[in-house]
Amino acid sequence: MPISVQPTPNPNAMKFSVGVPVGGPKSASAPDGDPMTDALVGVDGVTSIFMTADFVTISKAPEADWDAITPAVTEILGSHF
Repeated sequence: MPISVQPTPNPNAMKFSVGVPVGGPKSASAPDGDPMTDALVGVDGVTSIFMTADFVTISKAPEADWDAITPAVTEILGSHF
């Protein structure tokens, strides 16, 4: 299933809908031993993640660029879902 990326009212957060349950609710801003969480928070510029229902919200540092973050996050989510 393709991953849909949608902006949020916060320019430093994006919603990644995966179309299947992602677990949660769960939030993280540092590695926690879960391979997917660790990969997502390990993306350069990502400051935190929140997952629930069928989506993951990624928050980034203000100086980080979505053009670099979005493909990396999409690849990680695509490999897990």
